[in-house]
Amino acid sequence: MSVVHNLVRVQWTKTTRQSFTIVMFFCVCSLFAAPGAAESERGPCATQAPQKRAFFGDLHVHTRYSLDASTQGTRTTPVQAYQFARGERIGIQPWTQDGKAQRSLQLSRPLDFAMVSDHAELIGEVYMCNTPEFDGYNSWQCLIYRHWSRGAYYLFNYMATIEQSHLGQCGDDDELCLRAALQPWQATQQAAEDFYDRSADCAFTTFVGYEWTGMDSSNGGNLHRNVVFRSAEVPRLPASFIDEPAAHLLWNSLQNTCKGADNGCDALVIPHNSNYSAGSMFTGRSDDGAPMTVEYAAQRAQFEPLVEIMQHKGASECYFKAGFTEDELCAFEQLPKDNIAGFNDPPTPDTGFVRKVLVDGLVIEEALGVNPYQFGVIASTDTHLGTPGAAREDLFLGHGGAGVSAETDVPVGLPDELIYNPGGLAVVWAHENTRDALFDSMRRRETYGTSGPRIVSRFFAGWDFSPDLCRAPNRIEQAYADGVPMGSLLSGESDAQARPKFLVAASQDAGTPDAPGTPLQRLQVIKGWVDAKGQYHERTIEVAGNADNGATVDLQSCAATGSGFADLCTIWVDKDFDPSERAYYYSRVVENPTCRWSQRICAAASVDCKRPETVSDGYEACCDPDHRPVVQERAWSSPIWYSPTSLPSSAALTLALPE
Repeated sequence: MSVVHNLVRVQWTKTTRQSFTIVMFFCVCSLFAAPGAAESERGPCATQAPQKRAFFGDLHVHTRYSLDASTQGTRTTPVQAYQFARGERIGIQPWTQDGKAQRSLQLSRPLDFAMVSDHAELIGEVYMCNTPEFDGYNSWQCLIYRHWSRGAYYLFNYMATIEQSHLGQCGDDDELCLRAALQPWQATQQAAEDFYDRSADCAFTTFVGYEWTGMDSSNGGNLHRNVVFRSAEVPRLPASFIDEPAAHLLWNSLQNTCKGADNGCDALVIPHNSNYSAGSMFTGRSDDGAPMTVEYAAQRAQFEPLVEIMQHKGASECYFKAGFTEDELCAFEQLPKDNIAGFNDPPTPDTGFVRKVLVDGLVIEEALGVNPYQFGVIASTDTHLGTPGAAREDLFLGHGGAGVSAETDVPVGLPDELIYNPGGLAVVWAHENTRDALFDSMRRRETYGTSGPRIVSRFFAGWDFSPDLCRAPNRIEQAYADGVPMGSLLSGESDAQARPKFLVAASQDAGTPDAPGTPLQRLQVIKGWVDAKGQYHERTIEVAGNADNGATVDLQSCAATGSGFADLCTIWVDKDFDPSERAYYYSRVVENPTCRWSQRICAAASVDCKRPETVSDGYEACCDPDHRPVVQERAWSSPIWYSPTSLPSSAALTLALPE
């Protein structure tokens, strides 16, 4: 496929520029959009959390309706995906001749929320080619789909992502494929409706959504985004890359078909896998390559308040190369390539890693007064098995998609390529587990991501936090009263001698009786800033715990030893603070070392790389020099920003968000 990608270049369609006044008007108005009609019918939850509660979920889930999942044998429906999220066991590929699953999966703990996010592109073709009574089922394109699935995967995707076109079986104006797309889109909505708990228990929340699957053909850079709708009010069909082949065109479509529909529809967009974007996800320019305008920056800030920092296809936090940074934790799940197309190009500092992009946002804000990259963070799995939340290292069977296919046979040895991982979880701080509450928290970025464990992370900033705040029984209540939580802007202090103070706290995953949580090793604060000369800087500060606690793991038994912490809390003061410099801060919580998923399987197979006779077929990767046998799971908070100006336009929008 990479050879094909080299032959074609996408010509982006230029958008008509709107005036700054109009853009800012719809940005502000959208913040006060009423919830959908279906949401207004529900009552309050029986249990409220005045200081908010961490709800764990997955906003990146593919089922049988996604081309890449279906061509790898996935038969999971959206209904079954939500059943899995609620704790039920489901079967997964490969399948026997009589339709029995040869493998199965089950969560040890149900999720609090989830969203099926099938690819908008080709959703009609997938349905058409799997439905005998539908026109087009016997087309040559569908015959290829059913009898040469991997060939269909590349052929269909080439047309969708390079040509921005269907494959020819869709009839005039693509009417046939668009009609076919209605069926899975309606099934996705119905499953979300059926599994959304509107009782007073508020046990489980679903969101209607999809993935817009774009790519920069000039470098193979990933441009993918997940769209999350607030309520059951959604557009008639999802906007795809075929129809809207640039990010701003997606935003315009959502503005026209959702936010401007006057029916309670609201949506936000989450870019993902910027580690695979080859620098194209966040260029610092508009989509057409022209210098970024205030209008474009404001529209991006409006639609994209979050970014996915971790998932199956790697971590997007920060770039690591020996000699480039002293932060060795940046090497965590870093993929060896910078693009999704398969070009053999290694990552660079400008690939699109979140930490660098956050600083780029500060530079743009200095020039335009709007920060287009002022986003909070989440994580998710990007499972292509329809198994939301399946992020445990010890139960990993692969996630499909870009990894190993199990369409016809159970993989021998390792179930996925070494470079991939089980993915992470999205965490939202909210008063209750409802669509409105979770969506509002996502809008104001009071979110964080984990690499899989259910670590509880808190991060606040203020000017007057007491040094003893961690010991106060009502420390969170005081932190809300005297400061701002993750995802917020810290307004400037008139006292030139004032220094911002941060409450940084975390608790280890409580685990389950059969799989206890891992103790925490340390708490860190990462600071990025732009100095008076416009140069950006970053610094990683150890604020609590002990990086040298001696914790280790035996690679043959995967037994972990060493001390750690169930809870960590500290008040950290930025003594190097310069009130004239724009800055961001976020926290990173790190667990003690444990065996990575790959090493668990290698150890269970008694592989000893010093004894070649123990390395049987399928386990060769256990001894690959790039194999990383140890992992330190973690959680990343959304940032808190400081600006020397009183209220730049992006800050004004953020502070206007409803509580």
